[in-house]
Amino acid sequence: MDYYSRLGPVDPQVEAQPGKAVSALGYLERYEALLKRAQDPNILISPAEISILINGFDQGVLYHYEQAREQSIALLKEWLAKYKFKNWNRTETRGIRVTKAMKKAQAERIGTQLNDTKTWHSHGHGISMAVLRRNLGLRIDDFEEIPARSLAIRGYYNLLSDYMMKRGARGTIHIVGDYRSFL
Repeated sequence: MDYYSRLGPVDPQVEAQPGKAVSALGYLERYEALLKRAQDPNILISPAEISILINGFDQGVLYHYEQAREQSIALLKEWLAKYKFKNWNRTETRGIRVTKAMKKAQAERIGTQLNDTKTWHSHGHGISMAVLRRNLGLRIDDFEEIPARSLAIRGYYNLLSDYMMKRGARGTIHIVGDYRSFL
């Protein structure tokens, strides 16, 4: 990453209306908040809130959203432990040997934090390298520290952006190396 790079929070998106994506976690959080209000004997829940609880939330859809949340954490946990923490062998401060269990626990902590919409508020707001380092404890290489690498990455980014704009693509995947390693 560099100063301008951003990582988005882990927030599964679902189509609310054709062509309009919204946060699946937003639905879950609203439902859980209404349930909590309804269970509190000191709070008078309004007829509108009761109607929303009864009619506004399809239980099958909510279950699907819960599964999307769990899958996003599980995938991030697997990826971090396997790739990001691949060469993490000793803890930085105490020099303790890092086990697979420690890598998985750290990856799950980070995945859960990136999945916390109360922290990040918006799927569309990226998280800077400084915040990822400070708040999540991620070690991130700043590619600006090596001018040749910075130039190569910016050139690739500009080429890819131009290609996507000309093709009308909203996203792309570039697999480097043997694609079977991703299966």
